[in-house]
Amino acid sequence: MLVSMKKGKASTRSIERLSIYRRVLIEHRDELGDSVFSHELAGICQLTAAQVRRDLMLVGYSGNPNRGYDVHSLLSSIARYLDPTLAREVAIVGVGYLGRAIAKFLAGRAPKLHLAAAFDTSPMKIGTDFSGVTCHAVESMPKVIAELGIDLGILTVPASAAQDVAMRMAAAGVTGILNFAPVVLHLPSRIYVESIDMSVALGKVAFFAPPNPRRRRQGTKTSLLPTELAEDAPRHLPQLSRALNL
Repeated sequence: MLVSMKKGKASTRSIERLSIYRRVLIEHRDELGDSVFSHELAGICQLTAAQVRRDLMLVGYSGNPNRGYDVHSLLSSIARYLDPTLAREVAIVGVGYLGRAIAKFLAGRAPKLHLAAAFDTSPMKIGTDFSGVTCHAVESMPKVIAELGIDLGILTVPASAAQDVAMRMAAAGVTGILNFAPVVLHLPSRIYVESIDMSVALGKVAFFAPPNPRRRRQGTKTSLLPTELAEDAPRHLPQLSRALNL
């Protein structure tokens, strides 16, 4: 699948990988230093060096055979390619546990993606502030979206309501939707939809993950021994710390 962009065309997979490269470069800046080779970045991301080089060609930045890629310049090039020139206004529809967690995650994290409003059907939530934005009634969506210039939406409603709400978002002027509802949305082709179905993702993990060799029989719970946990814990602490401090 290809998406049209100002700087040519790129596959959705390439865009995903460029975002991962940026995150990895920021997270591993101390250990990587001022420069990084394609094979080093590939090793961290579990890709091939050739794939990394092909992706980085999209941003118009080439490395030096002797010194690799300058990390600061590479991050700037990726940002110019991926990030919108102007800030995009975002709305969350559905302020349940997931919607609130996403709102908290986004607050101040992406300067070019500004969370501008939230919407819900619960009278208890309407008029309430969530992570710095006001929650509005779904019925007021056309007015609020037009006034705030919102064109991106995050959908975190039950599957039974997702199609109707998505149509409302599209009619109000939203052109891109990040959909967390476990349902396929049917929208005009001008609306870009990215769906994240956690049950499908978990099913994929279950399909490809090898069985635990210590599992004795079907349905038996298996856990690591205390000594195994103690020995393995230090290796995972940095990752756990980053995850818990999102």
